[in-house]
Amino acid sequence: MMRTLKSIYYFFPVQLLLLHVRKFQVLLVFWLILFSTVNGGFMRSYGAGALFLSPEYVGEVSALSCAIVGIAMGIFIMSWNITTFILFSRHFRFLATTTKPFLKYCINNAGLPLIFLVFYFIKVAQFSSAKELLPVGRILWLTLGFLLGFAGIIAISLFYFFRADKSIVRRMTPVISNPKLFKSQFRKEEVKLNETRLMKVKWYMNSPLTIRKTRDVSHYSKDFIENIFNRHHIAAVLSIFVAFIFLIVTGFFMDNRYFQLPAAASILIFFAILISLSGAFTYFLQSWSVPFFVIVYLVLNLLYRYNVIDPTNKAYGLNYTQEETRPLYDRETLMQLCSDKRIAADEANMLTILEKWKARQHEEKPVLFLVNTSGGGNRSAVWTMSILQRLDSLCGGELMRKTFLITGASGGMLGAAYFRELARLKESGDTSIHLHSRQYVDDISGDLLNTLFSSFVARDLASPAQKFKVGDYEYIKDRGYAFEQRLNVNTRGVLNRQMKDIAVDESAARMPIMLFNPVVTRDSRAMIISSQPVSFLMKPRYDSARIPRMDPDAVDFGALFAKQEPRNLRLLTALRMNATFPYVLPNVWLPTSPVIDVMDAGFRDNFGEMNAIRFLNAFREWLKENTSGVVLLQIRDRKTGGWENPYESVNVTEIITKPLLLLQDNWYKMQEYNQDDLLSLAQNGMGFSFHKLVFQYAPKSEDAGAALNFHLTTQEKQSIISSLDNMENHKVYVQFRELVGRASAPVR
Repeated sequence: MMRTLKSIYYFFPVQLLLLHVRKFQVLLVFWLILFSTVNGGFMRSYGAGALFLSPEYVGEVSALSCAIVGIAMGIFIMSWNITTFILFSRHFRFLATTTKPFLKYCINNAGLPLIFLVFYFIKVAQFSSAKELLPVGRILWLTLGFLLGFAGIIAISLFYFFRADKSIVRRMTPVISNPKLFKSQFRKEEVKLNETRLMKVKWYMNSPLTIRKTRDVSHYSKDFIENIFNRHHIAAVLSIFVAFIFLIVTGFFMDNRYFQLPAAASILIFFAILISLSGAFTYFLQSWSVPFFVIVYLVLNLLYRYNVIDPTNKAYGLNYTQEETRPLYDRETLMQLCSDKRIAADEANMLTILEKWKARQHEEKPVLFLVNTSGGGNRSAVWTMSILQRLDSLCGGELMRKTFLITGASGGMLGAAYFRELARLKESGDTSIHLHSRQYVDDISGDLLNTLFSSFVARDLASPAQKFKVGDYEYIKDRGYAFEQRLNVNTRGVLNRQMKDIAVDESAARMPIMLFNPVVTRDSRAMIISSQPVSFLMKPRYDSARIPRMDPDAVDFGALFAKQEPRNLRLLTALRMNATFPYVLPNVWLPTSPVIDVMDAGFRDNFGEMNAIRFLNAFREWLKENTSGVVLLQIRDRKTGGWENPYESVNVTEIITKPLLLLQDNWYKMQEYNQDDLLSLAQNGMGFSFHKLVFQYAPKSEDAGAALNFHLTTQEKQSIISSLDNMENHKVYVQFRELVGRASAPVR
């Protein structure tokens, strides 16, 4: 029994695994990330798992897309084998005396990759069946695509190393023929001392089905063995260099849809390069690795501080070239932007638009509708589009005519903006628009995550900077640009407009005014982006004779950047700025002094309600005299009341982490509590009829709910559509019909 255990312990695959755990744990981190991602743990809220389990290429999940991921998986595994071979070969010198040393190494190092592949295929089958609702035959076809791609790249890699082996044998012939170089010159005592530094191995796998005993290599000279390994190392480094060049080329041509690889493939290739680099640093720098990285960090920080490198993302269309005209971002500037005189002028402009809106209605005192839509990635985009289609059908195709203002955060605004543009095109005479078609729901549900991750890896991290132009100004292509381009393709190009184009239709009240509200990270103020001047939304309305002076908690984008051509801003960019998920999308840096950046509107107001309340407060007298009431339509991708996803402690470590994470987990719930309180207080002073109708996505079970990210599975799309007809929403539809049919309402 003891002899059997020793044989297992000194078995080459076991010793390799122990060496991984003992000395080079950093290389196991990549495997840990992959296992966690596929299992639904790592970056779950961003939908990273779906990138691996349901990879898309040219807009569809196919055998080809799976084959590309299989190729990338093969590259990753070969990179891992190559890197660890370089690092570990000095510990296992018997390999140098075998035929095809690298092949032998790969066979013995295959344990972890095989475990991962089995785990991966199990998860793919479960995900494809439960989430994508694919039949067994389709799942097998996709799996076959992956295996063909994987087997192909492994075969090519091994063929490359077989040729390297032959070349090495030819070059080593002079060494072998020279006894002085070939045989060890150590005395027996030196040989024993040298062997104590090696890992002890008694058995190894000569092939997947055969096991052999290791040979004694003490009679070989150290130079001979090192020469063989060094020549293998050169061949290995060349193969990884080719992978890096491939990633750079992919980044260069990413505007072509055929170069937009599945995100999982890009990530795996990037991991392969990272593994190689980490192995190279460990091998060549050894104890100098940490000081080297500190120096690299300091150099990069210095280059960034003096603007030698600029990784920042820009607002496409805005003028960044004239530094002397950049506005100051300070208290005095913001106070001037919301002076009494400016507010009066902006309110007068808005009243003119309100009068035009009223003139387009069919009643003397129409009901004015406001739309609020919540953030939530593609989940909220699909939900918002679906609800707007349903409401539009209930009011005879008049919803956008009756609606004056649309506000909200991230995903919800993507759906609302698409619906608004489609309605505008239909009203302008485009007979190809069938506003209630399911096709538009499919459009807005289109994947955005694959493009984001692919661009991040191939373009942001690997390829040299490429530029594009909006008007007269150039910007760098990065994942922000990739997001906009993919969104533009998904929505058939109708969102490819600039704020100056929108201003014409909004000023004439031919379409609802839309407010975007990204948050300034410097001080958490809302940056209100609109085609119209909106200084009256920069701070609450109050009696300055009774209440101390209030600083503005929002900024009128158009007023602050009046000299930077704010109306050239792309609508796609405004939507992206409003939907900047942390890390997934880059924060947008703005040309102020000091420079500020903005991110997702949901951090300040995930439901868009604050601007709606301020708007109603600012124009309550006009609304009282000219409408029969106001209806606030809130479209939200989560249940009301804050009962969803409560923060619960499940292990002892959360006693420490709970105080840190409590605010983060309950952020949206606190927003809801505060906004309900504000709305109840505001309602008391409105002086006109006011109703709030809430349409909420409520999945039948928590497990069946759609994830909050930029990718939706087939099952998640069905879950969202089915929620349209749940009992709670049906009750709200009835209320909506009643309010649409009212010509007047009693004043409360």
